[in-house]
Amino acid sequence: MTTTLGAESEQRRDDLRDFLRSRRARLSPQDVGLPTSGRRRTPGLRREEVASLAGIGLTWYTWLEQGRRITVTTSILDAVSSALRLDDVEQAHLYRLAGHTPARAPRRAARSSAPRLPQHVVSLVEEWAPGPAYVLDRYWRYLHGNAAVEVLFGEVPKLHSCLDGFLARQGPHQALPEWESMAPSLVAEFRSDAARYPDDPGFAALVRRLSEHSPAFARLWAQQEVRDTALGEKVVEHPRGGRLVFQRTTVRIADHPDLHVVLLLPQPGTGTRQRLRTLLSTEPT
Repeated sequence: MTTTLGAESEQRRDDLRDFLRSRRARLSPQDVGLPTSGRRRTPGLRREEVASLAGIGLTWYTWLEQGRRITVTTSILDAVSSALRLDDVEQAHLYRLAGHTPARAPRRAARSSAPRLPQHVVSLVEEWAPGPAYVLDRYWRYLHGNAAVEVLFGEVPKLHSCLDGFLARQGPHQALPEWESMAPSLVAEFRSDAARYPDDPGFAALVRRLSEHSPAFARLWAQQEVRDTALGEKVVEHPRGGRLVFQRTTVRIADHPDLHVVLLLPQPGTGTRQRLRTLLSTEPT
Protein backbone atom coordinates (compact mmCIF):
# COMPACT_ATOMS: atom_id res chain seq x y z
CA MET A 1 0.00 0.00 0.00
CA THR A 2 1.33 3.45 -0.93
CA THR A 3 0.59 7.07 -0.23
CA THR A 4 2.13 10.28 -1.48
CA LEU A 5 3.46 12.86 0.93
CA GLY A 6 2.30 16.33 0.12
CA ALA A 7 -1.34 15.53 -0.52
CA GLU A 8 -1.98 16.55 3.09
CA SER A 9 -1.20 19.77 4.89
CA GLU A 10 2.19 21.41 5.13
CA GLN A 11 1.93 21.05 8.90
CA ARG A 12 1.81 17.25 8.68
CA ARG A 13 4.96 17.17 6.58
CA ASP A 14 6.68 19.46 9.08
CA ASP A 15 5.59 17.18 11.91
CA LEU A 16 6.94 14.15 10.04
CA ARG A 17 10.30 15.85 9.56
CA ASP A 18 10.59 16.86 13.22
CA PHE A 19 9.47 13.44 14.47
CA LEU A 20 12.00 11.50 12.40
CA ARG A 21 14.82 13.85 13.36
CA SER A 22 13.98 13.53 17.05
CA ARG A 23 13.87 9.71 16.88
CA ARG A 24 17.20 9.64 15.05
CA ALA A 25 18.80 12.02 17.55
CA ARG A 26 17.98 9.88 20.56
CA LEU A 27 19.90 6.85 19.27
CA SER A 28 23.63 6.30 19.43
CA PRO A 29 25.60 3.98 17.14
CA GLN A 30 26.07 1.62 20.08
CA ASP A 31 22.28 1.40 20.49
CA VAL A 32 21.95 -0.17 17.05
CA GLY A 33 25.18 -2.17 17.00
CA LEU A 34 27.24 0.23 14.86
CA PRO A 35 30.87 1.13 15.60
CA THR A 36 31.63 4.64 16.83
CA SER A 37 33.83 6.55 14.39
CA GLY A 38 35.26 9.71 15.88
CA ARG A 39 33.52 12.66 17.49
CA ARG A 40 30.12 13.74 16.17
CA ARG A 41 29.01 17.33 15.82
CA THR A 42 25.42 16.42 16.68
CA PRO A 43 24.05 13.61 18.85
CA GLY A 44 22.34 10.57 17.42
CA LEU A 45 22.58 8.57 14.24
CA ARG A 46 23.46 10.04 10.87
CA ARG A 47 20.95 9.87 8.04
CA GLU A 48 23.14 7.47 6.10
CA GLU A 49 23.20 5.11 9.09
CA VAL A 50 19.42 5.08 9.35
CA ALA A 51 19.12 4.51 5.61
CA SER A 52 21.60 1.62 5.78
CA LEU A 53 19.83 0.02 8.74
CA ALA A 54 16.47 0.34 6.95
CA GLY A 55 17.86 -0.98 3.66
CA ILE A 56 16.81 2.07 1.64
CA GLY A 57 18.71 4.70 -0.32
CA LEU A 58 20.20 7.70 1.46
CA THR A 59 18.62 10.17 -0.95
CA TRP A 60 15.21 8.63 -0.51
CA TYR A 61 15.45 8.64 3.31
CA THR A 62 16.66 12.27 3.22
CA TRP A 63 13.61 13.22 1.17
CA LEU A 64 11.37 11.35 3.61
CA GLU A 65 12.87 13.18 6.57
CA GLN A 66 12.55 16.49 4.74
CA GLY A 67 8.87 15.85 4.08
CA ARG A 68 9.29 15.88 0.30
CA ARG A 69 6.39 14.87 -1.96
CA ILE A 70 7.37 11.26 -2.46
CA THR A 71 5.50 7.95 -2.59
CA VAL A 72 5.72 6.09 0.73
CA THR A 73 4.87 2.43 1.20
CA THR A 74 4.01 0.72 4.47
CA SER A 75 6.94 -1.66 4.02
CA ILE A 76 9.30 1.31 3.91
CA LEU A 77 7.70 2.78 7.02
CA ASP A 78 8.10 -0.59 8.77
CA ALA A 79 11.78 -0.67 7.83
CA VAL A 80 12.35 2.87 9.08
CA SER A 81 10.45 2.06 12.27
CA SER A 82 12.71 -0.91 12.89
CA ALA A 83 15.86 1.10 12.16
CA LEU A 84 14.80 3.85 14.57
CA ARG A 85 13.68 1.35 17.26
CA LEU A 86 10.15 2.78 17.37
CA ASP A 87 7.66 1.21 19.76
CA ASP A 88 4.08 0.39 18.71
CA VAL A 89 2.73 3.84 19.62
CA GLU A 90 5.54 5.64 17.79
CA GLN A 91 5.15 3.44 14.72
CA ALA A 92 1.42 4.16 14.60
CA HIS A 93 2.23 7.88 14.85
CA LEU A 94 4.69 7.60 11.96
CA TYR A 95 2.01 5.86 9.85
CA ARG A 96 -0.43 8.69 10.49
CA LEU A 97 2.10 11.41 9.70
CA ALA A 98 2.88 9.65 6.43
CA GLY A 99 -0.82 9.43 5.53
CA HIS A 100 -1.33 5.74 6.29
CA THR A 101 -3.69 3.94 8.63
CA PRO A 102 -1.65 2.39 11.47
CA ALA A 103 -0.95 -1.31 11.18
CA ARG A 104 -3.39 -3.59 12.96
CA ALA A 105 -2.54 -4.98 16.35
CA PRO A 106 -1.43 -8.62 16.31
CA ARG A 107 -4.28 -11.09 16.17
CA ARG A 108 -5.32 -12.34 19.57
CA ALA A 109 -7.46 -15.34 20.35
CA ALA A 110 -10.79 -14.86 22.04
CA ARG A 111 -10.59 -14.83 25.80
CA SER A 112 -13.17 -16.55 27.95
CA SER A 113 -11.77 -15.39 31.27
CA ALA A 114 -11.83 -11.86 32.64
CA PRO A 115 -8.64 -9.84 32.10
CA ARG A 116 -6.83 -8.57 35.14
CA LEU A 117 -7.79 -4.97 35.83
CA PRO A 118 -5.06 -2.39 36.51
CA GLN A 119 -5.38 -0.90 39.97
CA HIS A 120 -5.62 2.66 38.68
CA VAL A 121 -8.69 1.68 36.61
CA VAL A 122 -10.31 0.10 39.66
CA SER A 123 -9.48 3.23 41.67
CA LEU A 124 -11.07 5.48 39.03
CA VAL A 125 -14.31 3.50 39.23
CA GLU A 126 -14.36 3.49 43.02
CA GLU A 127 -13.53 7.20 43.32
CA TRP A 128 -16.40 8.09 40.96
CA ALA A 129 -18.83 7.18 43.77
CA PRO A 130 -21.46 8.18 44.68
CA GLY A 131 -21.94 8.16 40.91
CA PRO A 132 -22.25 4.73 39.28
CA ALA A 133 -19.25 3.55 37.25
CA TYR A 134 -18.20 0.22 35.79
CA VAL A 135 -15.64 -1.40 33.48
CA LEU A 136 -16.32 -3.42 30.32
CA ASP A 137 -13.89 -5.40 28.18
CA ARG A 138 -13.64 -5.30 24.37
CA TYR A 139 -16.66 -7.61 24.08
CA TRP A 140 -18.71 -5.32 26.37
CA ARG A 141 -18.56 -7.86 29.19
CA TYR A 142 -18.92 -6.57 32.75
CA LEU A 143 -15.68 -6.73 34.75
CA HIS A 144 -16.08 -4.45 37.76
CA GLY A 145 -18.43 -1.82 39.19
CA ASN A 146 -18.61 0.35 42.27
CA ALA A 147 -21.19 0.15 45.07
CA ALA A 148 -23.61 2.48 43.26
CA VAL A 149 -23.84 0.03 40.35
CA GLU A 150 -24.86 -2.74 42.74
CA VAL A 151 -27.54 -0.46 44.21
CA LEU A 152 -28.96 0.23 40.73
CA PHE A 153 -28.74 -3.22 39.18
CA GLY A 154 -28.09 -5.65 42.00
CA GLU A 155 -25.15 -8.01 41.80
CA VAL A 156 -24.04 -8.12 38.17
CA PRO A 157 -22.31 -11.41 37.21
CA LYS A 158 -18.78 -11.16 35.91
CA LEU A 159 -18.60 -11.45 32.11
CA HIS A 160 -22.29 -10.58 31.81
CA SER A 161 -22.49 -8.78 28.46
CA CYS A 162 -24.35 -5.54 27.84
CA LEU A 163 -25.76 -7.33 24.79
CA ASP A 164 -27.26 -10.21 26.78
CA GLY A 165 -30.46 -8.17 27.04
CA PHE A 166 -31.28 -9.58 23.60
CA LEU A 167 -31.25 -13.12 24.94
CA ALA A 168 -33.67 -12.93 27.88
CA ARG A 169 -35.53 -10.22 29.71
CA GLN A 170 -33.91 -11.28 32.95
CA GLY A 171 -31.22 -9.71 35.09
CA PRO A 172 -29.83 -6.15 35.22
CA HIS A 173 -31.22 -4.99 31.86
CA GLN A 174 -34.72 -5.62 33.23
CA ALA A 175 -34.32 -2.27 35.02
CA LEU A 176 -33.88 -0.47 31.68
CA PRO A 177 -37.38 0.62 30.64
CA GLU A 178 -36.21 2.02 27.31
CA TRP A 179 -34.35 -1.11 26.21
CA GLU A 180 -36.32 -1.47 22.98
CA SER A 181 -35.65 2.10 21.87
CA MET A 182 -31.96 2.02 22.78
CA ALA A 183 -31.27 -1.40 21.21
CA PRO A 184 -30.64 -0.10 17.64
CA SER A 185 -28.07 2.40 18.90
CA LEU A 186 -26.50 -0.26 21.09
CA VAL A 187 -26.00 -2.63 18.15
CA ALA A 188 -24.69 0.17 15.93
CA GLU A 189 -22.12 1.16 18.56
CA PHE A 190 -21.06 -2.45 19.05
CA ARG A 191 -20.56 -2.90 15.28
CA SER A 192 -18.30 0.16 15.26
CA ASP A 193 -16.32 -1.24 18.21
CA ALA A 194 -16.03 -4.71 16.64
CA ALA A 195 -14.50 -3.18 13.51
CA ARG A 196 -11.49 -2.18 15.61
CA TYR A 197 -10.61 -5.89 15.91
CA PRO A 198 -11.28 -7.36 12.44
CA ASP A 199 -9.14 -10.46 13.08
CA ASP A 200 -10.54 -11.33 16.50
CA PRO A 201 -12.68 -14.48 16.20
CA GLY A 202 -14.31 -13.70 19.55
CA PHE A 203 -16.53 -11.07 17.93
CA ALA A 204 -17.72 -13.44 15.21
CA ALA A 205 -18.57 -16.04 17.84
CA LEU A 206 -20.48 -13.50 19.94
CA VAL A 207 -22.45 -12.17 16.96
CA ARG A 208 -23.26 -15.73 15.84
CA ARG A 209 -24.53 -16.67 19.31
CA LEU A 210 -26.68 -13.55 19.61
CA SER A 211 -28.06 -13.90 16.08
CA GLU A 212 -29.00 -17.54 16.59
CA HIS A 213 -30.90 -16.86 19.80
CA SER A 214 -32.30 -13.38 19.18
CA PRO A 215 -34.22 -12.47 16.00
CA ALA A 216 -34.21 -8.86 17.20
CA PHE A 217 -30.41 -8.76 17.33
CA ALA A 218 -30.09 -10.56 13.98
CA ARG A 219 -32.42 -8.03 12.35
CA LEU A 220 -30.53 -5.02 13.77
CA TRP A 221 -27.13 -6.50 12.95
CA ALA A 222 -28.19 -7.10 9.34
CA GLN A 223 -29.01 -3.40 8.94
CA GLN A 224 -25.27 -2.57 8.95
CA GLU A 225 -25.77 0.62 10.97
CA VAL A 226 -22.68 2.06 12.71
CA ARG A 227 -22.44 4.65 15.46
CA ASP A 228 -19.28 5.81 17.20
CA THR A 229 -19.94 7.92 20.26
CA ALA A 230 -18.77 8.02 23.85
CA LEU A 231 -21.82 9.97 25.03
CA GLY A 232 -25.40 8.98 25.67
CA GLU A 233 -28.23 8.67 28.14
CA LYS A 234 -29.07 5.78 30.45
CA VAL A 235 -32.48 5.48 32.09
CA VAL A 236 -32.96 3.13 35.04
CA GLU A 237 -36.28 2.16 36.60
CA HIS A 238 -35.46 1.29 40.21
CA PRO A 239 -38.06 -0.45 42.45
CA ARG A 240 -37.37 2.00 45.32
CA GLY A 241 -35.79 4.98 43.60
CA GLY A 242 -38.16 5.28 40.67
CA ARG A 243 -37.04 6.66 37.32
CA LEU A 244 -33.34 7.62 37.33
CA VAL A 245 -31.79 9.40 34.34
CA PHE A 246 -28.03 9.55 33.80
CA GLN A 247 -25.65 11.12 31.34
CA ARG A 248 -23.37 8.33 30.11
CA THR A 249 -19.72 8.89 29.21
CA THR A 250 -17.56 6.01 28.01
CA VAL A 251 -13.82 6.46 28.47
CA ARG A 252 -11.19 4.35 26.71
CA ILE A 253 -7.94 3.89 28.63
CA ALA A 254 -5.03 4.61 26.27
CA ASP A 255 -2.67 2.19 28.05
CA HIS A 256 -5.35 -0.53 28.09
CA PRO A 257 -7.39 -0.07 24.86
CA ASP A 258 -9.43 -3.23 25.51
CA LEU A 259 -11.08 -1.60 28.54
CA HIS A 260 -14.08 0.74 28.55
CA VAL A 261 -14.88 2.71 31.70
CA VAL A 262 -18.53 3.80 31.77
CA LEU A 263 -19.26 6.80 34.00
CA LEU A 264 -22.85 7.74 34.86
CA LEU A 265 -23.66 11.29 35.95
CA PRO A 266 -27.16 12.22 37.21
CA GLN A 267 -29.07 14.26 34.63
CA PRO A 268 -29.77 17.76 36.02
CA GLY A 269 -33.41 18.63 36.52
CA THR A 270 -34.59 15.04 36.91
CA GLY A 271 -34.19 14.63 40.66
CA THR A 272 -31.89 11.70 40.01
CA ARG A 273 -29.00 12.96 42.15
CA GLN A 274 -31.08 13.28 45.31
CA ARG A 275 -32.89 9.97 44.79
CA LEU A 276 -29.58 8.21 44.20
CA ARG A 277 -28.19 9.68 47.43
CA THR A 278 -31.24 8.44 49.29
CA LEU A 279 -30.85 4.98 47.84
CA LEU A 280 -27.18 4.83 48.80
CA SER A 281 -27.82 6.10 52.32
CA THR A 282 -30.56 3.52 52.97
CA GLU A 283 -28.73 0.57 51.40
CA PRO A 284 -27.88 -2.07 54.04
CA THR A 285 -24.17 -2.34 54.84
